[in-house]
Amino acid sequence: MMSTPPDGKPVYRLLTGRDDHAFCERVSLALAQGWVLYGSPAITFNGEHPVAAQAVLWPSA
Repeated sequence: MMSTPPDGKPVYRLLTGRDDHAFCERVSLALAQGWVLYGSPAITFNGEHPVAAQAVLWPSA
């Protein structure tokens, strides 16, 4: 495993977006690249659709 995140990304990331398949794919990709979940997911409603958030942390942080 790399000691730093790929592509110059920060060690802490908050992934957000519409609560749909694409959001789940983004979180899954981050996990596959080596990030780990940090805390619980959150969800809210913006008046049009649900919006989800999940923090991920690079393990060496």
